[in-house]
Amino acid sequence: MTTQINADVTVDARGATCPGPLMDLIGKTKTVDSGTVIELLTEEKGSTNDVPEWAAKAGHEVLEIVERDGYWAIYVEKA
Repeated sequence: MTTQINADVTVDARGATCPGPLMDLIGKTKTVDSGTVIELLTEEKGSTNDVPEWAAKAGHEVLEIVERDGYWAIYVEKA
């Protein structure tokens, strides 16, 4: 069952190759306040592993990873 997460900001990195989506997400986290929920849209399957690894190291929380039609939506809350 998927919950509906309301993102404060969306980073659409569909079409970008690895490590582009992660780099776009990292860049966005530097411009938003703590508690902001960022939705990363990516076609890179590797992002489903890379983002949680990075978030754990950086202290952010991955709220959910949702597979959509041909891409993933990864929800991260900035620490």
